[in-house]
Parts: sequence; structure tokens; C-alpha cells
Amino acid sequence: MICKKGMIFLKIINVDEIDVEKRIDSYLAANTEFSRANIQRLIENEKILVNGKKTKVSYKVQQNDEISIENEEPKEVELKAQDIPVDVLYEDSDIIVVNKPKGMVVHPANGNPDGTLVNAVMAICKDSLSGIGGEIRPGIVHRLDKDTSGVIIVAKNDKAHINMSEQIKNHEVEKTYIALVKGFVKENEATINMPIGRSTKDRKKMAVNKNGKNAVTHFKVIERFKNYTLLEVKIETGRTHQIRVHLSEIGYPIVGDVAYSNGKNEWGIEGQCLHAKSLKFKHPITGKEMFIEAPLPEYFQKVIEELKNRG
Repeated sequence: MICKKGMIFLKIINVDEIDVEKRIDSYLAANTEFSRANIQRLIENEKILVNGKKTKVSYKVQQNDEISIENEEPKEVELKAQDIPVDVLYEDSDIIVVNKPKGMVVHPANGNPDGTLVNAVMAICKDSLSGIGGEIRPGIVHRLDKDTSGVIIVAKNDKAHINMSEQIKNHEVEKTYIALVKGFVKENEATINMPIGRSTKDRKKMAVNKNGKNAVTHFKVIERFKNYTLLEVKIETGRTHQIRVHLSEIGYPIVGDVAYSNGKNEWGIEGQCLHAKSLKFKHPITGKEMFIEAPLPEYFQKVIEELKNRG
């Protein structure tokens, strides 16, 4: 199937209470892939509208403002089912929960036209996927970074998709991760509460940014090694690269995370030692309490074993 999206795409953003009174160009630069200069150009060309009306660069956003951004769409992507091995943790007529391997992108995009989780799930579920995520993201309720492994839910129908999205929005889904970080973490447990937005230095990266969105991360120590610490991490919010950015910001970058550890990769592994261990949620149709867990990937286990052997 070819996803013909035309020459224009529309991105819709709804303003949260915490972002009220921020200048629209600063707000969008922190929360989209666009640079501040690009945003200002789009505003001048009337390609950015607030509540359906043209705006000014100096406009300060208000709660529940609906901001639409019109821009040239990347080239079309061919979407096809592919027989890619993937570990199914749970499946019924409404949802499928899989253990995404490290190195797999969740959905097709420029640079990753196929070989994604969506391609794999399409082969398993055939045409039984929710259409709410759009043509290139059928059934996708939430995402994991390419090099983060672990539990991810895919909705098979629109009703399940809407319910799961609401649970995530209302912070009713408990997401637990395992992270191995560089450094000896002294606190047994702690909370990181720092806003996250686009980096002003590198638009491909995220950073702690006062104009960014609220982000809260909790962690507790599982085990300490010499110069390394194994953490259990839970997040209240789901900002892009949230755990990676927060842990790096407080001085404990995740092992293997080149992007947020000054390019250092002392273990020579591809991708970071970050695993989405479990999800706790209510079944979107039956309301039954669900707890689904994925084992640590082999490469992650080997690093931990090596640290234990070092003493």
C-alpha cells in the first residue's frame, strides 16, 4: 500500500496549561522538529494558525489553543506487511503487545521505509489494526526509541486505540524501564522534574529546556557496580528521549547512548542499555487489570554479567 499524503501535511498541537503565556515561536521550537527561524517563516507565510486564524510571532499561547502547522510533506512511503520475527507477549481481538527489539524503528518514515514494527505487526494481524494512527502508523498508541527495547502496545481497532490513548494521556498506564547508567548513583531513589524540549544546539536532539514540556521521571537503584548503576525507572510523562535526557542531565548517562553521553560508548554496543520492562494498564475493552513484562535482551544481560564478574 502506498501512503499518498500529497505535498502538504498538517500537524496539530494542543497547548497544555503549563505552557500558557510562552511565545509561540519559542513554544513550537521546543516542542516540534522545526527551528525557531523556520517557525517564524511559516508564521509570516500564514502556514501556522492558532484556532484556525493567522497569528503573529509575538503571540503568547493560551491553554487549549489548537495550533496547526502546514508544511511540505516528506516523500510518500510504501507500507507493506513483512515477515519479521518479533516476540508477541500478548494478543487478543483488541490489542497485541510485543517485545520490540533494539534497533527496530516503530513505524515507517523517511530513512526507514520498511523493516519497522508496523511492518512486522501487519504481517501478524493482517488488516486487523486501528486506523486512528494514520496510514503509516496503524494501531500505534505509543512509541519507543529505535534503540530502546521492550514492551509496546498496538491497537487492533479504533475503540481500543481511543481507550489506550486516554489511559496514557491521563497517566493511568504504569511504564517501568530498566536502565544501566555510567556513574555511581548515591541516592537509593529520586525524582527528576525538568521540562524537555528540542535542543537549541542540535535540532535532532532533545534537552532540558525551560520552554519545553513538563517531564517527570522517577528512579530507584537496583544494583550498584564500580562506576556503574542499574536503575528501575518509571515515568509520569512520555516526552521524546525523556529518560535518556533526564539521566544525562543529572550526570548519569545511559550506557551505549552516544547521543546523550558526549559520543562515548565504552562498551562498543549499538544502542543504549535501556529496556521497557513492563506495562501495567486496564484492558481497553474489558477493563481487566493487565501486567505485561518483557525479559532483558541478551546483550543487556551480558553487560550486567560482565560488571558482576569485575567485582
